[in-house]
Amino acid sequence: MIAGLLLAAGAGRRYGMPKALVHHGDRLLVQHAAGVLRAAGCDRVLVVLGAAADEVRAAAPDLPSTVVNPDWESGMGSSLRTGLGVLAETDATAAVVLLVDMPGVSAEAVRRVLAHASPSALAQGGYGDRRGHPVLLGRDHWAGVAASAVGDRGARDYLRAHDVLVVPVGDVADDTDIDVK
Repeated sequence: MIAGLLLAAGAGRRYGMPKALVHHGDRLLVQHAAGVLRAAGCDRVLVVLGAAADEVRAAAPDLPSTVVNPDWESGMGSSLRTGLGVLAETDATAAVVLLVDMPGVSAEAVRRVLAHASPSALAQGGYGDRRGHPVLLGRDHWAGVAASAVGDRGARDYLRAHDVLVVPVGDVADDTDIDVK
């Protein structure tokens, strides 16, 4: 089983509101991103919420499984730890991580990265000479990723310290994050 892990817990301080509640077309960014993970073929999608979690759930009742990161104010690292902790209780062999504020990451980009899923996999999208999302974390790496995920750094330090397969996705995706209105 391959899981999609959507990190959507932040308050969006620079943006002025939680990005999970930002409209993208006819739906919210959180609904869009969860839909991308579903369309890419993830067997299960888990959304990590935090700021305005009740409001997000009320505004997006069609979300798949959700969990609230009680420590969301400490940064993305705690949301990644929360999500991986929940997934560790499942039979998922790998998780593909997506951030709520990157609406240009397509299902095709996620599919390309997912094609390399295994318990030992480490892969991420490649945009020319730059690495970005989506990020694939094989189950064998979850404990190490969780241990290194602090503040807003997520899996960055862990990935830099290991061999990572970079999968070209720049022709089908854009990983620009939305930081301001």
